[in-house]
Amino acid sequence: AQDGILLFYHVKDLQYEMKLCVDISQPISSLVFSPDYTFLLLLTEQGPVYSYKPAHSGEAVKLLDTCSSCFLAADFLIPGEKYCVSVTTSGEVQVWFLEDGTCLSKINLDTEVHIT
Repeated sequence: AQDGILLFYHVKDLQYEMKLCVDISQPISSLVFSPDYTFLLLLTEQGPVYSYKPAHSGEAVKLLDTCSSCFLAADFLIPGEKYCVSVTTSGEVQVWFLEDGTCLSKINLDTEVHIT
């Protein structure tokens, strides 16, 4: 994850196969699966959040960072897996459409956010 490469390991008995899924060329700070495991959110240390569909072996979609600070956390809005919500260190909360990375809504909490 430090090199920005997401790898898939298929393990069967004592054998395994490694496959490169996607290279976002930025250190990945955390991963979040959607409730039905169709989407994976990739949060980076440098700011952007990417969405990736493991079953489709395509490119990761960059959810554009339209704010001045880095993303601190992101998760899926449920029910469904069409949207995610993110929060930045500066306190901006954003709702994203996962199919194309469109920012649908945002609000600034006017306070710095920390994970405890």
